[in-house]
Amino acid sequence: MKKGITMKKGVSGLLAVLMVMSVFLAACGDKGAEDQGSQTYDPNSKLELTWLNVLHTASPPTDTIKNKIEKYTNSKITFNWVPDASKEERITTALASGELADIVTLTMMTNSSVRSSLKSGLFWDVGSYLDDYDNLKKIPPEVRNAASIEGVLYGVPFQKNLARAGLVIRKDWLDRLGLKVPTTLDELYEVARAFTEDDPDGNGKKDTTGFGDRSDLRYSSFKTLSSYFGTPNGWKVDENGKFTPEFDTPQYLETLKYSNKLYKNGYVSKDFAVTAKTDQQQQFAQGKTGIYTGMVDITNLRNLSQGLQKGLELVPVNKISNGDGKYHIWSEGSGVGGLLAFPKSEVKTEAQLKRLLQFVNDLIDEEVFMDMTGGIKGTHYDIDNEGAFRIINTDLWQADVQPFASSRPSEVTYTLKDANPEKELSNQLIKENNEFAVLDPTVPLDSVTANEKGTELEKIITDATFKFIMGETDEAGFKAAVENWKKSGGSQIITEYEEAYKKSKK
Repeated sequence: MKKGITMKKGVSGLLAVLMVMSVFLAACGDKGAEDQGSQTYDPNSKLELTWLNVLHTASPPTDTIKNKIEKYTNSKITFNWVPDASKEERITTALASGELADIVTLTMMTNSSVRSSLKSGLFWDVGSYLDDYDNLKKIPPEVRNAASIEGVLYGVPFQKNLARAGLVIRKDWLDRLGLKVPTTLDELYEVARAFTEDDPDGNGKKDTTGFGDRSDLRYSSFKTLSSYFGTPNGWKVDENGKFTPEFDTPQYLETLKYSNKLYKNGYVSKDFAVTAKTDQQQQFAQGKTGIYTGMVDITNLRNLSQGLQKGLELVPVNKISNGDGKYHIWSEGSGVGGLLAFPKSEVKTEAQLKRLLQFVNDLIDEEVFMDMTGGIKGTHYDIDNEGAFRIINTDLWQADVQPFASSRPSEVTYTLKDANPEKELSNQLIKENNEFAVLDPTVPLDSVTANEKGTELEKIITDATFKFIMGETDEAGFKAAVENWKKSGGSQIITEYEEAYKKSKK
């Protein structure tokens, strides 16, 4: 009997200890997820995850490739697709409300709301973890640095080519009008004029426009034209560490005047300010425009034009000078396309984080890279006898595969030779852009004021730029907007970047 009583007391004591331990562990959990750093994880365990991702196509993909990715990575993925056209509003709203996912695709690295959220501690710092994974450890130091804010890496960088910007021009229209591929801004202007006024499609109607464009200064023609004029990428920093915003330079003003001239004469789409990317692509595919900004989209443009344009020939162009024979092109994030970030609200333990990092690491394996790039061999694509990659069922590829292409953590780990000469030339020109890419010096720097008010202040310049292009304001009006930007906080941003720059050089 005494023995039984003793056992009961022992059990009660054990339960008490366990209860105390559970309370203690709960309290530790309240201190923050990173206190649980000693937890282990099984890299082969079944993973269920949610992914807030950006959709660059008109429709979400089918489950065909998702199923293959899930099988390879031993995961179950629930995507929340955000259309590219509304990503700024949707992502910033999600950040503000806390309605996130296990993985969040953040591509707007200059957006003040995004930077503020990153610096606030909302996401895990993954810098110390990357070297534990065979693919992630190969991310170069310069890419990690460019993706960091004040030395802290708040997600796995999307690895992209240094500079992908350039033009796609209707080569068949050039040939019909007896024009050569332009190499200067003057020649480009003449091509835009001829494509608008000289009936390049030969149908006897005035129904074409030189430039197709969209309501995004960064990815429309304006930023690329600005590069051709020699405008600094975002910011100019001189030998003394003095910072000047790009829109306060003579080259930016030259771009404004050039763009206004295009618009005033009808050589750029009149509705560009309210046109989305997909509509811009459709205009080109339907033969309404002849110049498209974005060499990387050349295959998609051809695919969209199938059955719509007979005799279509495209030529990618990456070298346009302002007449001095020198070339410049803006670099998109210094080779960083954004971050795959992990919110602490969803990823509560280090063990969870490590398993998700294993998942991202596995996405870079060659098999998954090919799944997300080409799809299923023999169904979506094939490799010919010369080792060239070719899409064999365009419609199926667009439905099953294309939306995943922009979700690849790395576009540079593997190189495919494209069987399409247009695309292969585009790929080579994008690599060539590395030779004259212009970097944004503020990418690894931080400004508190820019984080808090940068997006709001940017609208002052964006609105003034659109108004100038469309003839609704003049040079004096634009300069007044620049002064308004400075008085509203821009001058403080300049000071903070200069201070951060000096610290980075110590």
